[in-house]
Amino acid sequence: MSQVTPYNNSDSKKEQVAQMFDNIAFRYDFLNSLLSMGIHKGWRKKCVKRLIPLQPKLILDVATGTGDFAIACMKLNPTKIIGIDISEGMMKFGREKLKKLNLDSKIELNLGDAETLDFADNTFDAITVGFGVRNFENLEKGLKNLSRILKPGGSLIILEFSYPRKFPIKQFYTFYFSYITPTIGKFFSKDNRAYAYLPESVKAFPDNERLVAILKNCGFKEASFKSLSFGIAAIYEAKK
Repeated sequence: MSQVTPYNNSDSKKEQVAQMFDNIAFRYDFLNSLLSMGIHKGWRKKCVKRLIPLQPKLILDVATGTGDFAIACMKLNPTKIIGIDISEGMMKFGREKLKKLNLDSKIELNLGDAETLDFADNTFDAITVGFGVRNFENLEKGLKNLSRILKPGGSLIILEFSYPRKFPIKQFYTFYFSYITPTIGKFFSKDNRAYAYLPESVKAFPDNERLVAILKNCGFKEASFKSLSFGIAAIYEAKK
């Protein structure tokens, strides 16, 4: 997998991604809804439904951003949700959101990333990652660490963009992602690179069957994926 970074400078991918999200945090939720036309909310609901049979009590939400996935997981009635992210800027807006929703006692947001988390082995009943694995600096290292801290029988749910392969969705998606998304993103976020990095990173990412194979190599079993919205995103589920 080729290493795609937001700013193409000498900083590590992790540092660049953190800077990018800090830069766009003030517009992130707005642009997310605008550019996806709200579809991402339905995708998250489908992810949460997959966790209902597990009835997880302790959930880790990786790359939590402003906390939307963690908030959606409250429908599972967990005891606690811990959200982690490498961008303090994003979590600042997330914490404000949690306070307004009176969820700050159930959901806590902390600085951290999948590759270096030092929770004890077999800690979490479920782990979610929404649009975050694409940004891991070392994908395998991050997934292996998530496998380590997941309880046996626990589920990892990943929601991630994928690249459609069928005409005409592939052509429309390529045009929208390559021209419309960066133009709108640049206008509202004032960051020239953030929304150009998005299509570049999606194209470089090992999606669908390739990610399922990587999950299995990283210690997960029963790994599978389900395409969403004509293949523009996918839900990956893996058990430990």
